[in-house]
Amino acid sequence: MREFDFSTPDGTVKAAITEVVIAGWTGRDPHKVQEHIDELAALGVAPPETVPCFYRAGIETLTQSPFVDVLGADSSGEGEYFVLETPEGRFIGCGSDHTDRKVEAYSIPVSKQMCPKPIGGHLWAWEEVRDHWDRLEIQSEILEDGTWITYQHGSVAAMRHPDDLIERARDLNVPTGPGVLMFGGTLPVHGAIRPAAQFRVTLHDPVLGRSLGHGYAARPV
Repeated sequence: MREFDFSTPDGTVKAAITEVVIAGWTGRDPHKVQEHIDELAALGVAPPETVPCFYRAGIETLTQSPFVDVLGADSSGEGEYFVLETPEGRFIGCGSDHTDRKVEAYSIPVSKQMCPKPIGGHLWAWEEVRDHWDRLEIQSEILEDGTWITYQHGSVAAMRHPDDLIERARDLNVPTGPGVLMFGGTLPVHGAIRPAAQFRVTLHDPVLGRSLGHGYAARPV
């Protein structure tokens, strides 16, 4: 178990996280899922047998630090929302499923485990966004040649609803419930999947006019 402090519009939430689950291939549109399969196939990653699927990662991979160390120069971020279940209820945040692409070509689970999983320190209560969930937007940006450029952008409606993901995870005996932090899947990138020294992700709520965000620098070692 690891304890994290998060801020919300109503105050601080102290969360004891016991499990990290990474949902993959979560697109609602099968054509978009195939697009993501194809872009990973270009890196040598074998397609999954079924979709969506769920990977486990150690709780030690979670970090709120703005700086992370990664092994080599073949990893990159993925902007995602996450669902955090607590005894006090469900919360929504955003982070990055940072992944080693070279290792991913021969083992997705290993590639997930070997990289830090940066997460933002701010959350929204599920009840505040549940009724307009599909209106939320997620965007990631990378710093290239001194300029921030859009790496991913789209609506969370492109991915399976959190209730659906949690139900499917439960059916597969994947951990759910209080203490579980689940990454919700990612959007196709603009251009090719590629590493960047700096990465940032934003989850925007146009209905309530607010955003969550997190940025970090990745240092190859």
